[in-house]
Amino acid sequence: MSHTYSHNLVHCVFSTKERMNLIRNPEELWRFAAVTAHRKNSHVVAAGGTFNHLHLLILLPQTITLAKAMQELKANTSRWLRETSSKFQWQEGYGAFSVSESQRTTVADYIVGQAEHHPHAKLRAGVYRAAAEIRDSVRSAICFRMKRHVAPTGLGN
Repeated sequence: MSHTYSHNLVHCVFSTKERMNLIRNPEELWRFAAVTAHRKNSHVVAAGGTFNHLHLLILLPQTITLAKAMQELKANTSRWLRETSSKFQWQEGYGAFSVSESQRTTVADYIVGQAEHHPHAKLRAGVYRAAAEIRDSVRSAICFRMKRHVAPTGLGN
Protein backbone atom coordinates (compact mmCIF):
# COMPACT_ATOMS: atom_id res chain seq x y z
CA MET A 1 0.00 0.00 0.00
CA SER A 2 1.54 3.30 -1.03
CA HIS A 3 -0.40 5.52 1.37
CA THR A 4 -1.12 5.23 5.06
CA TYR A 5 -4.53 5.96 6.52
CA SER A 6 -5.28 6.23 10.20
CA HIS A 7 -8.29 7.51 12.06
CA ASN A 8 -7.53 7.70 15.77
CA LEU A 9 -10.53 9.23 17.51
CA VAL A 10 -9.96 9.32 21.28
CA HIS A 11 -12.09 10.49 24.21
CA CYS A 12 -9.65 11.89 26.80
CA VAL A 13 -10.45 12.91 30.36
CA PHE A 14 -8.29 14.48 33.01
CA SER A 15 -9.10 15.94 36.38
CA THR A 16 -7.75 18.61 38.65
CA LYS A 17 -5.71 17.42 41.61
CA GLU A 18 -8.05 16.04 44.28
CA ARG A 19 -10.98 17.04 42.02
CA MET A 20 -10.76 20.58 43.39
CA ASN A 21 -12.72 23.27 41.51
CA LEU A 22 -9.67 25.06 40.13
CA ILE A 23 -10.85 25.75 36.57
CA ARG A 24 -12.34 29.23 36.80
CA ASN A 25 -13.65 29.42 33.24
CA PRO A 26 -14.12 25.99 31.64
CA GLU A 27 -15.19 27.42 28.27
CA GLU A 28 -11.92 29.37 27.93
CA LEU A 29 -10.00 26.22 28.81
CA TRP A 30 -11.80 24.28 26.07
CA ARG A 31 -10.83 26.90 23.50
CA PHE A 32 -7.24 27.00 24.73
CA ALA A 33 -6.99 23.19 24.61
CA ALA A 34 -8.34 23.19 21.03
CA VAL A 35 -5.78 25.78 19.91
CA THR A 36 -2.98 23.89 21.67
CA ALA A 37 -4.00 20.62 20.01
CA HIS A 38 -4.22 22.32 16.61
CA ARG A 39 -0.66 23.64 17.01
CA LYS A 40 0.44 20.03 17.56
CA ASN A 41 -1.44 18.81 14.46
CA SER A 42 -4.29 17.21 16.42
CA HIS A 43 -7.93 18.17 15.98
CA VAL A 44 -10.34 18.69 18.87
CA VAL A 45 -13.75 17.45 17.72
CA ALA A 46 -15.48 18.30 21.02
CA ALA A 47 -14.50 19.78 24.37
CA GLY A 48 -16.35 19.96 27.64
CA GLY A 49 -15.98 19.66 31.35
CA THR A 50 -16.64 21.50 34.57
CA PHE A 51 -14.66 23.36 37.21
CA ASN A 52 -12.69 20.22 38.09
CA HIS A 53 -12.21 18.14 34.95
CA LEU A 54 -11.77 18.32 31.19
CA HIS A 55 -13.12 16.05 28.44
CA LEU A 56 -11.75 16.17 24.90
CA LEU A 57 -12.64 14.18 21.82
CA ILE A 58 -9.53 14.41 19.68
CA LEU A 59 -8.50 13.11 16.31
CA LEU A 60 -4.86 12.14 16.61
CA PRO A 61 -2.61 12.15 13.58
CA GLN A 62 -0.52 9.04 12.95
CA THR A 63 2.62 11.02 13.76
CA ILE A 64 1.89 11.58 17.46
CA THR A 65 1.37 9.04 20.22
CA LEU A 66 -1.49 9.35 22.66
CA ALA A 67 0.96 9.69 25.56
CA LYS A 68 2.77 12.56 23.82
CA ALA A 69 -0.51 14.31 22.98
CA MET A 70 -1.69 14.06 26.59
CA GLN A 71 1.66 15.26 27.91
CA GLU A 72 1.54 18.30 25.62
CA LEU A 73 -2.09 19.12 26.39
CA LYS A 74 -1.74 18.75 30.15
CA ALA A 75 1.54 20.69 30.31
CA ASN A 76 0.31 23.59 28.16
CA THR A 77 -3.11 23.88 29.80
CA SER A 78 -1.54 23.62 33.25
CA ARG A 79 0.92 26.41 32.44
CA TRP A 80 -1.92 28.55 31.10
CA LEU A 81 -4.21 27.87 34.09
CA ARG A 82 -1.43 28.74 36.56
CA GLU A 83 -1.49 32.27 35.18
CA THR A 84 -4.80 32.76 37.02
CA SER A 85 -4.47 30.22 39.84
CA SER A 86 -1.02 29.65 41.30
CA LYS A 87 -2.09 26.44 43.03
CA PHE A 88 -3.48 24.78 39.88
CA GLN A 89 -2.43 21.18 39.20
CA TRP A 90 -3.81 18.36 37.10
CA GLN A 91 -4.18 14.99 38.76
CA GLU A 92 -1.59 12.46 37.63
CA GLY A 93 -2.58 10.37 34.64
CA TYR A 94 -5.59 10.55 32.37
CA GLY A 95 -8.35 8.44 30.88
CA ALA A 96 -8.31 7.76 27.15
CA PHE A 97 -10.84 5.69 25.25
CA SER A 98 -10.92 4.90 21.54
CA VAL A 99 -14.15 5.91 19.83
CA SER A 100 -15.51 4.37 16.65
CA GLU A 101 -16.68 6.73 13.93
CA SER A 102 -20.23 5.42 14.41
CA GLN A 103 -20.18 6.71 18.02
CA ARG A 104 -18.54 10.06 17.24
CA THR A 105 -21.72 12.15 17.53
CA THR A 106 -22.92 10.35 20.68
CA VAL A 107 -19.59 10.86 22.45
CA ALA A 108 -19.29 14.46 21.25
CA ASP A 109 -22.79 15.22 22.58
CA TYR A 110 -21.86 13.63 25.93
CA ILE A 111 -18.69 15.74 26.15
CA VAL A 112 -20.40 18.99 25.19
CA GLY A 113 -23.14 18.27 27.77
CA GLN A 114 -20.82 17.88 30.73
CA ALA A 115 -22.35 20.81 32.62
CA GLU A 116 -25.71 19.02 32.51
CA HIS A 117 -24.13 15.69 33.50
CA HIS A 118 -22.50 17.28 36.55
CA PRO A 119 -24.95 19.96 37.74
CA HIS A 120 -23.82 19.68 41.34
CA ALA A 121 -20.06 19.57 40.71
CA LYS A 122 -19.38 22.63 42.89
CA LEU A 123 -21.52 21.32 45.73
CA ARG A 124 -20.04 17.82 45.51
CA ALA A 125 -16.48 19.19 45.48
CA GLY A 126 -17.29 21.29 48.55
CA VAL A 127 -18.70 18.25 50.35
CA TYR A 128 -15.60 16.19 49.47
CA ARG A 129 -13.33 19.00 50.68
CA ALA A 130 -15.27 19.30 53.98
CA ALA A 131 -15.13 15.52 54.46
CA ALA A 132 -11.37 15.55 53.89
CA GLU A 133 -10.94 18.35 56.44
CA ILE A 134 -12.99 16.42 59.01
CA ARG A 135 -11.01 13.23 58.27
CA ASP A 136 -7.73 15.11 58.72
CA SER A 137 -8.96 16.66 61.99
CA VAL A 138 -9.96 13.25 63.34
CA ARG A 139 -6.60 11.78 62.33
CA SER A 140 -4.77 14.64 64.05
CA ALA A 141 -6.82 14.18 67.22
CA ILE A 142 -6.18 10.42 67.25
CA CYS A 143 -2.44 10.91 66.72
CA PHE A 144 -2.34 13.55 69.46
CA ARG A 145 -4.13 11.24 71.91
CA MET A 146 -1.84 8.34 71.00
CA LYS A 147 1.24 10.48 71.55
CA ARG A 148 -0.02 11.59 74.99
CA HIS A 149 -0.60 8.00 76.13
CA VAL A 150 2.63 6.47 74.89
CA ALA A 151 5.46 6.55 77.42
CA PRO A 152 8.52 8.37 76.10
CA THR A 153 11.39 6.10 75.20
CA GLY A 154 15.03 6.52 76.13
CA LEU A 155 14.36 7.98 79.57
CA GLY A 156 15.56 4.94 81.53
CA ASN A 157 12.10 3.54 82.23
